[in-house]
Amino acid sequence: MSDKPFPIPDDVTSIDPSDLYERLDDGEQFGVLDTRAPADVDDWRIDGDSVAFANVPYYQFLDGVPESALDQLPEARPLYTVCAKGLSSKFVADVLDDAGVDDVVAVEDGMEGWETVLASTELAADTDATVVQFYRPSSGCLSYLVVSDGEAVVVDPLHAFAEEYVDAAQEYGADLVAALDTHVHADHISGVRTLAREYGVRAVVPDAAESRGIDYEEAYDTLGDGETVAVGDVAVEAVHTPGHTTGMTSYLVADAVLLTGDGLFVESVARPDLEDGAEGAPEAARQLYDTLQERVLALPDETLVAPGHVSDGAEQAPDGSFTDTLGDIAASMPALSRDRESFVEFVLADMPPRPENYEDIIATNLGHEPLDDDTAAELERGPNNCAATTDAMTGQ
Repeated sequence: MSDKPFPIPDDVTSIDPSDLYERLDDGEQFGVLDTRAPADVDDWRIDGDSVAFANVPYYQFLDGVPESALDQLPEARPLYTVCAKGLSSKFVADVLDDAGVDDVVAVEDGMEGWETVLASTELAADTDATVVQFYRPSSGCLSYLVVSDGEAVVVDPLHAFAEEYVDAAQEYGADLVAALDTHVHADHISGVRTLAREYGVRAVVPDAAESRGIDYEEAYDTLGDGETVAVGDVAVEAVHTPGHTTGMTSYLVADAVLLTGDGLFVESVARPDLEDGAEGAPEAARQLYDTLQERVLALPDETLVAPGHVSDGAEQAPDGSFTDTLGDIAASMPALSRDRESFVEFVLADMPPRPENYEDIIATNLGHEPLDDDTAAELERGPNNCAATTDAMTGQ
């Protein structure tokens, strides 16, 4: 690789990452040219059904535009160039423009900018509460705001977006009164302590998760199985759903919406190896099976399942959210119809790589490591990998 420096032009046409996500969400056809090194692109990139993607590292453009690079460019336009921080992609956009390639636009701040995108969708749920799903497209993380009669709680908030949750509650005419985690997360930094420390929000963790060694400087409350948090006129009930972790707890909103965290996704089930490793995974998978059969699938079919993550295999519901009814999930996911040992064997057979830095993320979320913005961003960069398989379980 050449070490030749390159100029960063200041007059390149660019797009804000949030605007790019809106175009992606609208299904617009466009191309993405990722100028990072191939190893940095694996499993973490801007992609979608409407995206024509190519990866040509910036250093191939240091001496102009080689014919081989032109041959790799997507035909779709606009063509958005993206890199890690928005520098080399501007350089490449400028070089391509000078070479006569039309409609080339650089993504502001690159993948670091993409990490700052947080989209929101109000769920079409059969409940008097307003439930808003927040989606972070860079990682697939989902979090939720539950609003009723001037009060709001947030479930599985991300540290990076603490202020956004407070602002969202205010936009609904509510005060954010509590922040709840479903479990000790292994793929992203929780915002529960951040909201408690910076905004005076009540911090709540599952009673079953406390035994993992939670050691917060901030005061927090615990919530046991069957206990509730009042939000205006509705109740949010804790439902202990172990398997992904021993403390994994779902939250049932007004008997209508089940916030499942990492226990059950719309296209897969939880991976069972992030708490006790590969040795403990078989027993955790058996526990997950019991949880799904006895606690989750026992709920009414019309219960709306709202998970903590979404993968590339998930499809959006008609309201634009990543949700589905429990009955439809059960019908479309044959893994849920297997017997106990067959289920365990299936779940353990195709687990993806563990989330990057997951042990450090867990330590941070337990309060054992210091928390700051830069460290948090570095730790949680990349895909979440909290599902049991890299592929959707539907249709198998």
